Amino acid sequence: MSTVANTVALTAVHSRYNLLETIRTPIALIGTLVFPPLALLFFVVPQQAVAQDPLLATQAVASMCVFSVMSGGLFSFGITIAQERERPWDPYLRTLPAPGIARILGHVFSTGLLGLVSLIPLVIIGALLTAAEVTLPRFALGLVAIAVTSLPFMLIGICVGYAFPTKAAIAVVQVLFFGLAFGGGMFLPPQIFPDWLNVVSQFLPSRQARDIVIWAVQGGDLSPLSVVGIVAWAVLLLGLALLLFRRDEGRRFR
Repeated sequence: MSTVANTVALTAVHSRYNLLETIRTPIALIGTLVFPPLALLFFVVPQQAVAQDPLLATQAVASMCVFSVMSGGLFSFGITIAQERERPWDPYLRTLPAPGIARILGHVFSTGLLGLVSLIPLVIIGALLTAAEVTLPRFALGLVAIAVTSLPFMLIGICVGYAFPTKAAIAVVQVLFFGLAFGGGMFLPPQIFPDWLNVVSQFLPSRQARDIVIWAVQGGDLSPLSVVGIVAWAVLLLGLALLLFRRDEGRRFR
């Protein structure tokens, strides 16, 4: 079996294992499946000026979808990986002839699938309780955009998980989560940001993801900075994740 085929097969094994482990602990899904819909219910639906405007409501639901996958990526990876590194099972996995990229991609695919599932309650609430509207082709394009733009958040979580112990990882993930959510325009629309914050915001992966997803479901203009930025974040963070994985391996398994 070639190296690429072997990596793909190992990635599939790790993805299946991660999914089974998560499903066997349903309480772990509450943060991803419940918190974003509650945020939509409490902060968007009661605002009639937003909820009853098709343009603004669609943007709000799209922002909450990005918020959901960002939350899942940061917390699932950052805290789960940090916890795994402190368990006896992790040293055993390191003894197996599997490349680090297989484990990282296994986490990406398993958490990514759960992230897409977490969008279902958001879409239902948006369809029933707001004036959000989208055509079927745009909806499909929006799902693709969410899947692609979620990669930087997963990789940030992976970097945190391999860089910090569990207690520190929890604090770091929380700070990053709220910083990226606010700076990305998910709590307040970027249109009301001061000029300096609006400029800074455009360089954050959360703002870039939000703009790409809104463009996917609504059309209009899309800044090239958002596309270039999200690709650059993904490439840089993947490299950093692999570097931290190897550093952790060198520190603990020499």
